[in-house]
Amino acid sequence: MPRSDGPATRVAGAELQAFMQRALARCEVDDASRNAVAQALVTASRMGTDSHGLRLLPHYVRAVQGGRINPRPAMRFTRRLPGTGSLDADDGFGHLAGYTAIEHAIAMADEIGIGAVAVGRSSHFGAAGCYALEAARRGYVGLSVCTADALVSLHHGQRPFHGTNPIAFAAPVPDQPPYLLDMATSSIPWNRVKQYAAIERELPLGVAADAEGELTVDAARAVSLLPLGGADFGFKGAGLAGMVEVLSATLTGMVHGFRMLPMSGDDMSTPRGVGHFFLVMRPDAFVERDVYDRGMLDYLADLRAQPALEGREVLAPGDREWRCQAQRDAEGIPLDSANVVAYAELAEELSIPALP
Repeated sequence: MPRSDGPATRVAGAELQAFMQRALARCEVDDASRNAVAQALVTASRMGTDSHGLRLLPHYVRAVQGGRINPRPAMRFTRRLPGTGSLDADDGFGHLAGYTAIEHAIAMADEIGIGAVAVGRSSHFGAAGCYALEAARRGYVGLSVCTADALVSLHHGQRPFHGTNPIAFAAPVPDQPPYLLDMATSSIPWNRVKQYAAIERELPLGVAADAEGELTVDAARAVSLLPLGGADFGFKGAGLAGMVEVLSATLTGMVHGFRMLPMSGDDMSTPRGVGHFFLVMRPDAFVERDVYDRGMLDYLADLRAQPALEGREVLAPGDREWRCQAQRDAEGIPLDSANVVAYAELAEELSIPALP
């Protein structure tokens, strides 16, 4: 789980969220968009995923100032069949598109038991888990996936082809936080490569490749990630990434990751045309709710009771995040020295009050 190294300061989640909203308001971002962005970024950082949380705000400010992201989108939902629909995000923030799509999927699931929404003309939406989690917190099973620009090689491939193409799945659990799986389909996150390069630390073997497509442990030479499964079994991650492409690009009419503008490129004026896909299911559309509830409780109790290796602990997906969230809610969300500087510069640039 990504964490800030040596926090220089800590800030309450509510204060961080308010700062984000003020910053985006200065960029003439509408209320719905800035509320969605702030909610998603703080949700991710509360769970410890700062790479998809607070660290993204300066990038989003540059993107909306440059014209890549529409600050006041007119998103349009079309219900195509009883349980399916499409959302044109009008090049707005992916966070608003994600939460909007989940609302429409929930409405269809309420009516017929299942709802799926394909989203086109969107942008980066942060952590995929935010949207699956929104469904689970309201009693539904949720799935969210998204394309990304090419950063991950194919199995035995020489150059980047897929994005990190995240998959997030969440399910409600009675009287407990939801079951939450939020994973990239790459071997490791790209931000870990950048972090290792900055501290001149070697990468694990079999997770990254150089410009010639050869395996490397030198983070400074790495230009692509290997798919989940690494050098020997990367066909598994590549296959999952392809599934995400079909759902998020093909079903939305968007370009797939190989043809998408890079998120961190110099062009901050051209919309990227990101696609997302969301699925929401009502458990009692398949089985009685008490049967579902008992099954989830029994499954997780059995899982957590399994013997662990010495010095280790068996955890269910989401357990680590909920622990981190409890700690950060009590102590504040940490900002490392680089983010303290970035937020101070943002406050000065936008003429808004700095974080406490």
